[in-house]
Amino acid sequence: MTLNHVRRGEGSPLLLVHGLGAGWRSWEPILDDLAASREVIAVDLPGFGDSPPLDGEVTVAALADAVAGFIEELGLEGVATAGQSMGGRIVLELARRGVGGDTVALDPGGFWSDRELAIFSATLRPSIALVRALRGALPALMGNPVSRTALLAQLSARPWALSAQTVLPDVAGLADAPATGAAMDALTKGPTQDGAPAGTAPGRVTIGWGRRDLVTVPRQARRACRAFPDATLHWFDRCGHFPQWDAPQEAIRLILDRTS
Repeated sequence: MTLNHVRRGEGSPLLLVHGLGAGWRSWEPILDDLAASREVIAVDLPGFGDSPPLDGEVTVAALADAVAGFIEELGLEGVATAGQSMGGRIVLELARRGVGGDTVALDPGGFWSDRELAIFSATLRPSIALVRALRGALPALMGNPVSRTALLAQLSARPWALSAQTVLPDVAGLADAPATGAAMDALTKGPTQDGAPAGTAPGRVTIGWGRRDLVTVPRQARRACRAFPDATLHWFDRCGHFPQWDAPQEAIRLILDRTS
């Protein structure tokens, strides 16, 4: 499968993998700043953005297979990767397999306890249903700080401070992407994330976590680091589930500093 993607900038390549939502546009708050220093390739996962859905069952492994195939197709062996949320889990899965180079995973999924997973499913599924029901009104709702705060309190530490331009692509993507429901099933009904023994990842592994993340809660960071013992952990203060929303300059510095 050829995945839709954009390429910007020059320099050492950096592959960006999004989470549930807008596809590659999830990275727009920081994409141009990253591209000022690197050649950035931002991909739409199958069933998101402008990439066609998978033919078979949607699983984290199948999504990682699609990205691994994309890397091979474009001759990007050894490429540095950065991912957020589900995309963070996918880039960690690629590192576990020995695919790619340096890896930065921001608030990755897959490290929850049974209780945390149940809460994740019970809270995010109704939120997705709500944004689908409100799809036509989302531009206006995201433009108002009061309604934006009410709708995005689970995703951002400071939703009132964000712009509609920043958040609308991801929120609308939750409603529009054909693969949203199947990907949620993969995250909530599939296995948790396997780790990589010390010394086996193909490059440096960095895990970034928002201290105010209410989706993948901060205590999951310890489990992620136990699974990837070579990883360096970076905490984003006053940051929720989307560092590219709440701490864009810090996210840019982390990605550029920890990949080559």
